[in-house]
Amino acid sequence: MEIETLLEQIKAYNPEADLTRLRRAYDLAAAAHAGQTRATGEPYVAHALQTASILADFHLDEDTLIAALLHDVPEDTSVPLATIQKEFGDAVARLVDGVTKLSGLRLGMEQTHAESLRKMFLAMAEEIRVVLIKLADRLHNMRTLYAIPPEKQRRIARETMEIFAPLANRLGMYNLRRELEDLAFKHLEPEKFKEIETLLAEDKDDQQAYIQQTIAILRERLAQEGITPVEMSGRPKHIYSIYDKMVRKGRDFDQIYDIRAIRVIVETVRECYVVLGIVHSLWVPIPGEFDDYIAKPKQNLYQSLHTAVIGPAGKPVEAQIRTVAMHQLAEFGIAAHWRYKEPDLHRDLALENKINWIRQLMEWRKDITDAGAFVDSLKTDVFQDEVYVFTPKGDIIELAVGATPIDFAYHVHTEIGHRCRGAKANGKIVPLDYHLRTGDRVEILTAKRGGPSRDWLNPSLGLVRTARAREKIRRYFRDQARTQAIAQGRALLEKEFHRLGLSQRNLDELAKSFDYDNADDLLEAIGHEDLSIQTVSVRLLEAERQAAPAAAVELPAPSVPKSPETMLTVKGVGNLLQRVARCCNPLPGDPVIGYITRGHGITIHRRDCHNILNTTIERERLIAINWEENPRTVYPVLVQVRAFDRAGLMRDISSVVSDERVNILSANALAGRQDRIAIITATLEIASADQLTRILNKIDRLPNVIEVRRVTGGA
Repeated sequence: MEIETLLEQIKAYNPEADLTRLRRAYDLAAAAHAGQTRATGEPYVAHALQTASILADFHLDEDTLIAALLHDVPEDTSVPLATIQKEFGDAVARLVDGVTKLSGLRLGMEQTHAESLRKMFLAMAEEIRVVLIKLADRLHNMRTLYAIPPEKQRRIARETMEIFAPLANRLGMYNLRRELEDLAFKHLEPEKFKEIETLLAEDKDDQQAYIQQTIAILRERLAQEGITPVEMSGRPKHIYSIYDKMVRKGRDFDQIYDIRAIRVIVETVRECYVVLGIVHSLWVPIPGEFDDYIAKPKQNLYQSLHTAVIGPAGKPVEAQIRTVAMHQLAEFGIAAHWRYKEPDLHRDLALENKINWIRQLMEWRKDITDAGAFVDSLKTDVFQDEVYVFTPKGDIIELAVGATPIDFAYHVHTEIGHRCRGAKANGKIVPLDYHLRTGDRVEILTAKRGGPSRDWLNPSLGLVRTARAREKIRRYFRDQARTQAIAQGRALLEKEFHRLGLSQRNLDELAKSFDYDNADDLLEAIGHEDLSIQTVSVRLLEAERQAAPAAAVELPAPSVPKSPETMLTVKGVGNLLQRVARCCNPLPGDPVIGYITRGHGITIHRRDCHNILNTTIERERLIAINWEENPRTVYPVLVQVRAFDRAGLMRDISSVVSDERVNILSANALAGRQDRIAIITATLEIASADQLTRILNKIDRLPNVIEVRRVTGGA
């Protein structure tokens, strides 16, 4: 194809088009893509020309055609988007940039690809012409699919069948959709495609003669009734549509009624119904083959009357009857919004109606967190036929064909879905796997509390059809698991506070020290054992050192440098005799405070020791101190073990302590109680908090042990 051919094509429907501007766009594309070729061997710019030509078939506006000529330039050449913006303006630059951002739709990782599809629908809600260019780009790629390896052919064809062809259908672009489906079908099922193609070709001449005969009979009868059709013609054959009907309806080729089909286009809606009556008076209607899409338009605004009759010579024939306006909308779809000289008021209304489902989809996407699930929702919730059902109040709800009462419940409200326990359709109880039908009035029977069943996610049971409902059910169970994990994590952490004799602290601050956003995330990680409680224990002791005192105690401000020879750094005085208080047994890392005794130097207490918090204490004797850890120093720690009494219990505890090379200063066992609970207290010489945590954990795992904890003055 040459640029002159494209310009003539554009000029035919838009005499006012700036052909010089279009030619400049082509020249820029040709220069940018110079030396680049496609897999077919053609110059790369030929793809840009063909993409623009496809859009010109839909009579699109000048900016869209220029963007189509330039759509691959920023991605595949060294020419930046800024150059396009400078030369052709902001509108063209936005369109080209939008198409460039969708480049991930080519081939790639499945999850990345799914995310690209999500981006495409976001782009549609903002500027749908981006997607029109993408559809034209895909159509030309499908026309040249033969030039790439077979595996890639099948992958692209499958993607086209599942996403792009249904998308064209939802946008009302039937001609584009039909060609996409046939090309995809040709590569996915080449033998079946060839079989139907051959059957159609065998009696091609006979079929054409038959169609002309049928049209002649109908035209004569219409003339008798004073109706002059704008156009009467045979309807194009659609190979994939024939195959799809053969599969869905379980019919042979000769039982498909639209193999022979005519289209009648008239001026008014009234004439549509008059023509329908004449067709039915001439030939016998086939039961179940009539659809009134004028009274009940499809969601993409498609309108027409469809009927099938036993025509001349006893052969089935389909008739489509529509007005000129309906035909233009059916042929151009959403592209009609940008057609040359389309009235503003009409096209704004059409656009709003046609892209309303896209906006709904963007609203629903917040319920779907995974990109792959988003794509599944396109295939099940968006690109399938619809049923229209009513709420008890008479509101219309649109769902995919095959939707169940559970799908309906989740569409109305998430909580109604969670508490759904039964349903009525038209006043009668129906099972939860009942397939809703258009016109059903649906009432959901709910429980006061409770949630969904995991069985609802079992595909073999057929209880849920839509991806939207499935995602809400999955989210419920994820939230339940999170709630349980948070509760488990909280219990473990509280136990650890108690076991280590530590005061409670701000969990949000603790979460941030582990790089979690908030306390719930931290507790969930502990509950799922993604973060071990032992790791938390060590961090707790470290955090306790930096925490504020448990009680407000005024401390002296002056300080002196640390003395390397001493175990303590004492603020405000020189070196004094120091000892660890036996009432609370502080460890290195604990927040501590000193108490100046009479004649016995400084006694080191935990800040939350009950003796320090006692209001009768002489506050002027308190002194701020810093603990300087000495790896060669050990400290007495009082540990209490509660366990069901058994032979060898004390031996096992002693063995654990001995394995850690820890000395037992003293031990006391209280056994023989009526409840058969033994209480063992022991003072251990501990070198560090980490060592204490290991010993407590090992003792806790011994048989019959109920609880082991550090005993402090603040406990």
